[in-house]
Amino acid sequence: MVEPQLIRQYVDTGKVTLIWRDSCPTQAKSRRAAQAARCAGQQGQFWEYHRHLYANQRGENQGQFSVANLRAFAAALKLDTAPFNACLDAGGDTGAIQEDLSAARARNVNATPYFFMNGRAIVGAGSFNQFATALDTELRRLGQ
Repeated sequence: MVEPQLIRQYVDTGKVTLIWRDSCPTQAKSRRAAQAARCAGQQGQFWEYHRHLYANQRGENQGQFSVANLRAFAAALKLDTAPFNACLDAGGDTGAIQEDLSAARARNVNATPYFFMNGRAIVGAGSFNQFATALDTELRRLGQ
């Protein structure tokens, strides 16, 4: 998996900042999964939950993001399920998720994953070497 290596080499060392924005399709189940990840984030487990979501995808419209599965994922990650479930049920981040989606549309984001590096779009899941090359090039350009 590329993300943990990028985080160790670039984010944890302070070379770059990683900012996550939800860019989920308009289906309610995808927004619900985004809400679940944010609920996990309230317990400091956003990235773990995020990785679990991606690792357990079965294809579009296969039920992987049902409320029952999202709760089961939280339990599997040993989250405190009572506050997680209350957060998921409340949907308190719906507005922020919608704002992210609107911002993505305004920037013509039409695929996932989709990355911006200082405003330049990178579309698709690349290899570690592809991202490292792009990051190193940008860091050199910025004199870092």
